[in-house]
Amino acid sequence: MADYYAKYKEKLRSPEEAVKVVKSGDWVDYTSNVCFPSLLDNALSKRKDELVDVKIRGNLIFGPIKTVECDPSREHFYYNSWHCSSYERHLCDRGMCNYIPMIFRSIVPYYRHFLTVNVAMMAVPPMDVHGYFSMSCAGGFAKGILEKADIVILEVNDKLPRIHGFYDDAIHIDDVDIVVEGEHDELPEIPVIPASPQEVKIAENIMPFIHDGSNLQIGIGSLPNTIGAMIAKSDVKDLGMHTELCGDAYYLLHEEGKLTNRKKNIFRDKGVFGIAFGSKDMYEWINENPGLSVAPLEYVNAPETIGKLDNVVSINSCVSIDLYGQINSESAGTRHISGTGGQLDFLTGAAMSKGGRAFICMRSTYTDKTGKVRSRIVPNFVGEIVTSPRSQAYYVATEYGVVNLTGRTTWERAELLISIAHPGFRDELIKAATQQKIWRLTNRRV
Repeated sequence: MADYYAKYKEKLRSPEEAVKVVKSGDWVDYTSNVCFPSLLDNALSKRKDELVDVKIRGNLIFGPIKTVECDPSREHFYYNSWHCSSYERHLCDRGMCNYIPMIFRSIVPYYRHFLTVNVAMMAVPPMDVHGYFSMSCAGGFAKGILEKADIVILEVNDKLPRIHGFYDDAIHIDDVDIVVEGEHDELPEIPVIPASPQEVKIAENIMPFIHDGSNLQIGIGSLPNTIGAMIAKSDVKDLGMHTELCGDAYYLLHEEGKLTNRKKNIFRDKGVFGIAFGSKDMYEWINENPGLSVAPLEYVNAPETIGKLDNVVSINSCVSIDLYGQINSESAGTRHISGTGGQLDFLTGAAMSKGGRAFICMRSTYTDKTGKVRSRIVPNFVGEIVTSPRSQAYYVATEYGVVNLTGRTTWERAELLISIAHPGFRDELIKAATQQKIWRLTNRRV
């Protein structure tokens, strides 16, 4: 058997030695989430005065990113994100991060066909006896990024889970240029935000649409975890998992015996996902678990893949929606909040699924910085980013109900959306709809 460990030792360097390969003007990639290479990032930040215009890509990184924090002027390091975590959102607010528009199923094709990667760095679990490193929690797209890179540097982190996959889930030592080791803290845990009463009601409104054998795609945050907890305590059983993001909602469903994957018509007995982050318990659950499989997001999120699964229930959230059904899930005005992610992928795919449904959820109101309560259902967008076009709007849920916009005229959409708006805003929305000529004169007037 080949001596892979000898090759490993030949490529082993300190973080400080490893980052010497980075040159001014390079494009550097950090991949995603808990696979962020913190030791390499710290070492690279110490080269600030030697470098200019090093452009870095990452996404859903929970920080701190030392190359960003050490250089507020962005003369030396220029950070960009495919999808913003709360940490990266605050960087955007400070002018220290730029968003890269995308949809998740296309992220690797972007790299493959259009982008330059001079140096790719990521954290991985220790090498196995066959010379492979797992792509771990970034398996949905990390391999595609590493394949495009001129130089590949791996940072070994023994805290990371090793995750089984379909393909592109590992890289061999022969395809790695440099390996670094060092001490790491425990993986960052993403806190579960307690649900608001409105979110509990939204979850209650969605529950009648979830049945035995439903295949779930749910995101992360207070609402998805609320829905997961509610399903876990319900009589629904034999649920399946097909999702871009594996979080604690799925772990909770597994613990309660609800997530079996046995009724899936494809990938039977397998929970399928692209990336993962959450609690320590969740990381332990996905580690070496043969009942779970990571796969590239260009496959997981492809509408044709999702459409092959029966009874897909997709649950995502948004920031606001206008009376035409345009959905904004990533900005407040022009202020960037998160990203497109896979919302459009699953809206499309769930509509193709036999028995499938896609839900966009939101609380009907929010309170702005001045303390004023405002409606999330608005007459029309002025500067907001359209994440999902009105042509692909499907079910919309607030604490006041669930409506289906599929195939509806502009006036029907206005009626349906106003019916689930906060009662305190319905009259002014009717007035706006009348002015926009999308309100029937035979209907209620102001």
